[in-house]
Amino acid sequence: MIEAAINGSTSKEANPNVPRTVEEIVATALACVDAGAAIVHNHNDEPNVGEPSVHSADPYEAAWSQIWETRPGLLMHPTTSGERSSAIADRFSHIVELHQRGALTMATADAGCLSRAFDGPEGPLALPVFGNSAADVDQVFGWCREADLPLHVSIFEPGFLRLTLAHHKARRLPQRTKIQLYFGGPAALFGLPPTQAGLNAYVEMISDTGLPWMVGVPRGDVLGSGLAEAALRAGGHVRVGLEDYAGQGQPTNEELVAQAADLGAQHGRPPVGVDDVTAALWG
Repeated sequence: MIEAAINGSTSKEANPNVPRTVEEIVATALACVDAGAAIVHNHNDEPNVGEPSVHSADPYEAAWSQIWETRPGLLMHPTTSGERSSAIADRFSHIVELHQRGALTMATADAGCLSRAFDGPEGPLALPVFGNSAADVDQVFGWCREADLPLHVSIFEPGFLRLTLAHHKARRLPQRTKIQLYFGGPAALFGLPPTQAGLNAYVEMISDTGLPWMVGVPRGDVLGSGLAEAALRAGGHVRVGLEDYAGQGQPTNEELVAQAADLGAQHGRPPVGVDDVTAALWG
């Protein structure tokens, strides 16, 4: 299973291939599906941290409705604001609105709070705390259970996973939940490193739960680091894309997807298509 995270906060200055407009997002998403992706994640141009903490549903629906004309049912999920000064109901409101419009195939949740920093030339550069309290997470999971949508759960630190697994044990997760394990790239001072030992720690925690999981490396290179290959061997799935990528060169999203698809085929795990994604993840 390949997820393409196609833009995030990556700018055109960082990589001119990153899609920012609705038209670019549509073209890139379809190209990624053709290359082997079965899930697509995108942002609009509203920030994850800072105002506005309430995001608009309109840019998502504008792109997704066009994509679904060609790829009906494609699982696509948005981002949410991590602005801690705003209530979770406000930060999650665009997801509720998309669902009410019939324009949501997958919900998303950040399962904890992340103290973020990046390694700069003069030492660590601190960024605002991002994410959700345990009470916020409980509220989001509850809404997702009621909506009965597939759910992408973002795991940036081991504590995020422990909280999520406690909900799973108590049967408080939606039936169709995908766990997204994030490993910090070289300049990202959070999370476990993208190494075999880091992966083993998470696999030990999740292996007996039956929950499907995939790996990604924000501010890094999930393919070049060897983490994608290690995850494939351990039964996991892979997220690629220009939201996360900080490797060599300026690839396109679809080139990264194609590389992940080739890697999967080499290990006897060719990518699952859009029509088979639900069965592949949740049986």
